Amino acid sequence: MDRVLRTLMISLCLTAGLPGVTWAQSWTDAGKEIRIYQLLILDSQLGNPYDEVRDALTKALETHGYSADKNLKITLQVIGNDVKTGEDILRQELGRRRYDVVFVGGTVATIAAKNVLYGNKRQAVVFAAPTDPVGIGVIKDFTSKPAANFTGICYPVPIKARFRFIRQLMPQARTFGLIYADMPQSHSYIRWLQDLIELDPEFKQFKIILRKVALVTGEQGDQQMAAAAEKHVKAIDASVDAFIKPVDQMGTRRSFSEVVYKTASKPLIGMVKDDVMAHWGATAVVYPSHVSIGKQAARMIRDLFQGKQVTEILPEWPKEYGFAVDLAKARQFGINIPVEILQMAGENIVK
Repeated sequence: MDRVLRTLMISLCLTAGLPGVTWAQSWTDAGKEIRIYQLLILDSQLGNPYDEVRDALTKALETHGYSADKNLKITLQVIGNDVKTGEDILRQELGRRRYDVVFVGGTVATIAAKNVLYGNKRQAVVFAAPTDPVGIGVIKDFTSKPAANFTGICYPVPIKARFRFIRQLMPQARTFGLIYADMPQSHSYIRWLQDLIELDPEFKQFKIILRKVALVTGEQGDQQMAAAAEKHVKAIDASVDAFIKPVDQMGTRRSFSEVVYKTASKPLIGMVKDDVMAHWGATAVVYPSHVSIGKQAARMIRDLFQGKQVTEILPEWPKEYGFAVDLAKARQFGINIPVEILQMAGENIVK
């Protein structure tokens, strides 16, 4: 079943009704020749953040004049967090036709695309929601023009902004538990954390207790990893002031939040909006806007469709962030939510 989901030859071409055209083809509408743009979407996994980013992407492309019933053919493939599957699908798809843009969602899909396409001047690649595209090696930084054929938007809230939020929420907290999956994005995030604590005087009083679980691929992998994390939650619960959700597949899904809330006596700081608003188990969260990521990627793809070179499009952080708090859980853990955080959360408050 995992294999089916991974490959998901869901060439769910979100293009119902469009003829099967190749990159160079066009069709005629009332005597006018229409160029059909080809977009390949390679997502690391089903579910969020990928679904919400993809939905925002396609809606934003429509506002830019590119839609499935007019001039755009989208082919979607999902790889179940398996790099090799992603590499195979890319080679198969690019052997069939030429795509104007390849869009990759998440860290694993970005790694697969790098392994197959990095340096290919004929193929523009836009990434969205990898945790650390610099660490992956597809861009140098967020201030320089891309040196190769990759640009896009990374995923997380900048680590300093996240910990400022946590400090504002829990001023007395000093020690945090981070249980993470053995994935590249988690390794990058841990390096950032260590640099923050070691090099930034603002956060030198913080301590992070780390525990690792083995990576399990496939659409149900996050559930198995969350189950494996339970023993670590129990082991470090008495030593921490709060748990923070990782930026890997456990971080984007429900199971890990539920395990921590069920097992721990300390609050969980989430990573995605659903951690609070869908009652997954977190007390509070500052999260990247998936809609903003999708819109930013759509703007980049529009520019590429219009002839701009990928090397002229600077990579970006998400431009918008959101906040959410669960007042009942805050009371349970003895946290007084500051008025400023309530104001930032707006409607994202669970009472």
